[in-house]
Amino acid sequence: MTASRLVLGAMMFGTTIDETTSFALLDRFVDAGGEWIDTADCYSFWASESGYGGDSEELIGRWLAARPGMRDRVKISTKFGAEPRVAGEWPASRTGLSRPAIRSQFEGSLRRLGTDHVELVWAHMEDRATPIEETADAMAELVADGRAGRIGTSNHPAWLVERARTHARSRGVEPITALQHSRTFLQTRPGIRPDGQNHRFGVVDDELLDLATPEGLELWAYTPLLSGAYDNPAKPIPEPYDHPGTTRRLAVLDEVAAETGLTRGQVVLSWLAGGTPATRPILGGSKLAQLDAALEATAFELPAQLRERLDAVERQ
Repeated sequence: MTASRLVLGAMMFGTTIDETTSFALLDRFVDAGGEWIDTADCYSFWASESGYGGDSEELIGRWLAARPGMRDRVKISTKFGAEPRVAGEWPASRTGLSRPAIRSQFEGSLRRLGTDHVELVWAHMEDRATPIEETADAMAELVADGRAGRIGTSNHPAWLVERARTHARSRGVEPITALQHSRTFLQTRPGIRPDGQNHRFGVVDDELLDLATPEGLELWAYTPLLSGAYDNPAKPIPEPYDHPGTTRRLAVLDEVAAETGLTRGQVVLSWLAGGTPATRPILGGSKLAQLDAALEATAFELPAQLRERLDAVERQ
């Protein structure tokens, strides 16, 4: 079975998504050829009774413990840097990306996950109080120690990513090879963040795409389905996307959906998964039917002429 390019997002596992449902989603994902599970040490502090994260990683750890041999079948990515140091005072109070903070946070993640390594580890959000060179060195050490397979940044601007990569190359250590940002087919008005996305550099921009494509960096796309707004009439397209470009994009999306028999959201996932730069859409849904539809979409290869039609309007 070919491994799916879809990533299962575990953000709300253990908080708003209960253990029974979370286990069912994880089981279905793996049975269908899914590999990558994405979490973070801070998931989901805003929905937890304590005001701190860790519930998602702990639930994944319990699932792995209950499924002997499963750790060899899945790949885990987790993040650090955004966990509150003091509950209720985020983002002013957060752990950050200094070397001591990274090592401490990562140890906690491994303990909660019940594993001695992860396949990918992310710097969750920028920390201007810490030199990016210190962060890059600390993350490279995790790879050198054999406790992380690769490193990436989430919600960082392109110039900071490239500065970290240049530093790593100069020292001959593991560089950043993956980026995680919000990306979908529609585009927001310039400078406007989608609702619920608090990261200043969260939305992928042209600078990041221009960096990722020639350098061969893998892009992970969160919130690719706009929380269901593409296909659920009860969920309007968010206001930051309200501009003439959206009308043009939705019209082409409707045409391609009609020609392929896919839903709008499935076309978006297929477009992302088969595009350039190489992209892994992250699904954070809570229903098995949503997961099944996403797995079907990422396995579908858009015909070249349809992809070209979507690419052409996306560039306008």
